Amino acid sequence: MENVTIFDHPLIKHKISMLRDKNTGTMFFRILVEEISMLMGYEAMRDLPVETISVETPITEAEVPVIAGKKLAVVPILRAGLGMVNGILSLVPTAKIGHIGLYRDENTHEPHAYFAKLPDKIEDRLVIVPDPMLATGGSAIQAVDFLKSKGCKHIKFMCIIAAPEGLKALSEKHPDIEIYVGALDEKLNDNAYIVPGLGDAGDRIFGTK
Repeated sequence: MENVTIFDHPLIKHKISMLRDKNTGTMFFRILVEEISMLMGYEAMRDLPVETISVETPITEAEVPVIAGKKLAVVPILRAGLGMVNGILSLVPTAKIGHIGLYRDENTHEPHAYFAKLPDKIEDRLVIVPDPMLATGGSAIQAVDFLKSKGCKHIKFMCIIAAPEGLKALSEKHPDIEIYVGALDEKLNDNAYIVPGLGDAGDRIFGTK
């Protein structure tokens, strides 16, 4: 899967290991998710375009690079994807924010949309779609389908943990997007939960059951 990046950075590995621990409380879990998202976002935004501007330093005038324009959008998949937004915004605070709301049917495991709100001119932007878990891939595929229907051409998907089944499904359905994965786990269980995983990311981020 040429469009997939699986991180092997020791800091990301270490923080994901702490996320997995069932004894990690809500506050620390949120902090870890933000920190991991920031580390992953650093690499995912490596190819942002830059342009040269002139600035006056305390010594002289210099031609220096800055990010070209402000055409980045972060569109988390609700609700768990919200936990990753601040980590990305800490790197690019001027990014516009959208939301795509999807929930998984507990019986069929199929995603269903309930909300969508996107920034203006979304079709002109690099869109980063964060969601902590990539399980079956259904929600991610539906989110990317929706963004493409709105004209988006440059999409990056970021997840902290992925199952092989979901990663394969997303990569094959959308081979033109870039996929960034913090850790690739073993499999899905009969309830379509990632094994070993970390449980329900949304519940652990928001302290719900």
